[in-house]
Amino acid sequence: MVGNWDGYAVEWARLHGGFDPRRAGPAVRRWLHSAYTMGSVLARVGIPPAAVTGAGVALSASAPVLAGQSTGRLVLAAVFVLLSAVADSVDGAVAVISGRTSRLGYLYDSLADRISEACWLVAFWVVGASAPLVVLVGAVCWLHEYVRARAAAAGMREIGVVTIGERPTRVVLAVTGLLLAGASGLVQSDLPAGVITVMSAIWLTLALFGLAQLLAAVRHALR
Repeated sequence: MVGNWDGYAVEWARLHGGFDPRRAGPAVRRWLHSAYTMGSVLARVGIPPAAVTGAGVALSASAPVLAGQSTGRLVLAAVFVLLSAVADSVDGAVAVISGRTSRLGYLYDSLADRISEACWLVAFWVVGASAPLVVLVGAVCWLHEYVRARAAAAGMREIGVVTIGERPTRVVLAVTGLLLAGASGLVQSDLPAGVITVMSAIWLTLALFGLAQLLAAVRHALR
């Protein structure tokens, strides 16, 4: 078992392409340290990482359900998305702290991330974003992860680059989009569809920029 933050950071870096969380920016470092703190508590009481992963997926799956009920529920949907993102960080922390990391667990965690993001985009579609736009956003995000996975298989040992389209950005866009759509619905009933469409377009733009950053880094690393 990992007993302190420094030991956790070393193991986390080993599992994430050598990216040391102690050298991350203040916001990322605080986020990861919070995940370590919560993971320590859960590991101490014997909660398995798979249970935390499952809870995160369940929270994400609730977002489109809530989005389809009423405008007021969009705020709750945003909260559920945020909690699912917390669970996504904490499950890995529990696995590292309790010494339960595995290749299969890594696969399940990545699969849970993709399912969760799909649920968030379905929520955007339920609110009013067009299906082609939502599908395009999901496809670019999926391509981002596919390129990184194939680059690692091809021999890229480090993370390459932290792009503008990484998962934390997706979390922020999903939460912000649902919150703004909910708030706009209190002003006028037809505003949420427009707001969520704009947020989808922003998401797509950042995802494309992030993919371009990643492709440039992969080209440099594998030349």
